Amino acid sequence: MPRIKPFAALRPHPQTAALVASVPYDVVNREEAAELAKGNPASFLHVVRSDIDFPPDHNPYAPEIYSTAADNLQRLLRDDLLTRESAECLYAYRQIMGEHSQTGIVCCAHIDDYENNLILKHEKTRPAKEDDRTRHVLALDANSGPVFLTYQGNTQIDTQVADAVQNHEPLFDFTAPDGIQHTVWRITESRALTESLSAVPRFYIADGHHRAASAWRAGQQKRQSLPESIRGAAECNWFLTVLFPSDQLQVLPYNRIINGLNGLTTSELLEHLSRIGQLTPTENPSPQNPGEFCLFIDQKWWQLIVPVPEDDPADPTLSLDVSILERLVLNPILGIEDVRTDPRIDFVGGIRGTSELEQLCLSGKWDLAISMYPTSITQLMAVSDAGQIMPPKSTWFEPKLRSGLLIHTLSDQQAQH
Repeated sequence: MPRIKPFAALRPHPQTAALVASVPYDVVNREEAAELAKGNPASFLHVVRSDIDFPPDHNPYAPEIYSTAADNLQRLLRDDLLTRESAECLYAYRQIMGEHSQTGIVCCAHIDDYENNLILKHEKTRPAKEDDRTRHVLALDANSGPVFLTYQGNTQIDTQVADAVQNHEPLFDFTAPDGIQHTVWRITESRALTESLSAVPRFYIADGHHRAASAWRAGQQKRQSLPESIRGAAECNWFLTVLFPSDQLQVLPYNRIINGLNGLTTSELLEHLSRIGQLTPTENPSPQNPGEFCLFIDQKWWQLIVPVPEDDPADPTLSLDVSILERLVLNPILGIEDVRTDPRIDFVGGIRGTSELEQLCLSGKWDLAISMYPTSITQLMAVSDAGQIMPPKSTWFEPKLRSGLLIHTLSDQQAQH
């Protein structure tokens, strides 16, 4: 069973939390990150996306990118925008987005449990991105953003979390510019909750495969540099996570946009699509059921309904809508053999809405947009349990976790005041 433990976090003061906390590094591009951090030197984007402190054409993987990230973290400490907890704690972290609410536990998980598949994956990582985040962790000597984990819902743990929230005053409570409320409670009496979470059979990576892989690599590298007598007890064996029960999570679709129709005219494409399923014009750009796809082309929406294969426990990826789309449309009709590398396809998170898909096509940069039905948490767990890999960009979780609220340092933590 995977292990967890409390930790002595680096964190903002309550009055500066909203100023420091930032979106994750990988949900914005450089221009968007620079705009979000504009006029706010306290923004944690200067740590997780330190490329914004350089000209736009600067190499984002140059050594000075990582040294600047480390310098910016130390600057936040020097300016008393961050402080160290005096004791190891767990933290409850609640996010409210509209009518949706989810509460998880911020803690540390063990890198060996990641390696030994007690923390299950469902995506492949890209070497360049994994290398980048590993260098970032080592430069900071810290996990700057948590890995988003989930587990099968458990009423005992739910009760313990609810009691902890009820019995503690919030450490942070603010609403970010995007309207999402973030509330964090410090749990100092954490033994019972730690034991309950450590009895969960397995954890699943919901979001943050590159953060997890880089935390594992950085932790291993630091561990090997230590005297053998202290390696097993070193803080670098642990990495920052947030554990949410699966029944509280919200998954949005991850939509597709296509440049070029593989030499087909619009009429020819529609004819091909009509042969594989039921194709009709629609006024609703969002699929309502599995096996439904909505396609925007030539300023018009079409609905395509195709048969969904029965669930196959040996390969649950076969019944995923993202897999069906690849198997029936992207590969045989549009000639896209590898969605990871083909520049003719890109991905748009469901949080941006179908109007974003329309605008991308109307701009002339993209020819076809495909609105997807979201992958479910049950499907994610089934794929992970089977040791299979989902196609890239299969899930989009909302709300996103803020970076900079709670930071785990890899060197042994000394209580500071």
